[in-house]
Amino acid sequence: MNCYKADLHIHTVLSPCGDLEMSPANIIAKSKEQGLQIIGITDHNSTLHCRLAKKLGAKEGIFVLCGAEVTSKEEAHCLCFFENDTELDLFQQWLDEKIAKIPLDEERFGYQLAVNEYEEIIYQPPYLLTSAIDADIDEIYAKVHSLNGLFIPAHVNRPANSLMSQLGFVPPDLKADGLEISKHITKENFLKKNAYLKRFAFIQSSDAHYIHLIGETFCMFYLNEPSFAEISMALANENGRHIKMTPD
Repeated sequence: MNCYKADLHIHTVLSPCGDLEMSPANIIAKSKEQGLQIIGITDHNSTLHCRLAKKLGAKEGIFVLCGAEVTSKEEAHCLCFFENDTELDLFQQWLDEKIAKIPLDEERFGYQLAVNEYEEIIYQPPYLLTSAIDADIDEIYAKVHSLNGLFIPAHVNRPANSLMSQLGFVPPDLKADGLEISKHITKENFLKKNAYLKRFAFIQSSDAHYIHLIGETFCMFYLNEPSFAEISMALANENGRHIKMTPD
């Protein structure tokens, strides 16, 4: 079993809250500098930078988990990941149908830029990507799993845009492949107050919107190799695959 350093929550310049330095090329370069071997590309309600990040990551030996950070009807954030481009595209089509069509106000919210590997702008989504979609947490889980994806509610303990901030608690019957907690708490301290959630696998990530934050918070995946199937097994704690917040 091999140990892989992972940061599964990184935004690119496509997210309006993402810094202009956060191009896929810069993210891969910084990830390599930080010793990351697995990263997740999770722009708000958009998967448009995933293919490029995956291509650039492969050249540097970095496995890129492709997905998005989706804002539910409750305005809770959740990470959604997919194994292949077909499933990713189908999920993006669904997001495009579900998202509120609020015109982007760049002065208020920031830029939303899709770029190529040379950092040239190739597309600017016209609608605000951080808007909530017309689907609740359970509907998003169902859609993700219909496409064989992974569903992980994001920073569940954060005081904004989390299950706890929006609902007051994490539902005990929640369907999810894991939970993300913020960098401000340890798994042990979180479970002291929320022991009923110990059945879940946990991750911690940087939620980086700025280049210097990539890899600041991470977790360790114990896998045979970096792949979607192996990561899925680690989240399910199957066949010796597992996750720890710090390396052995």
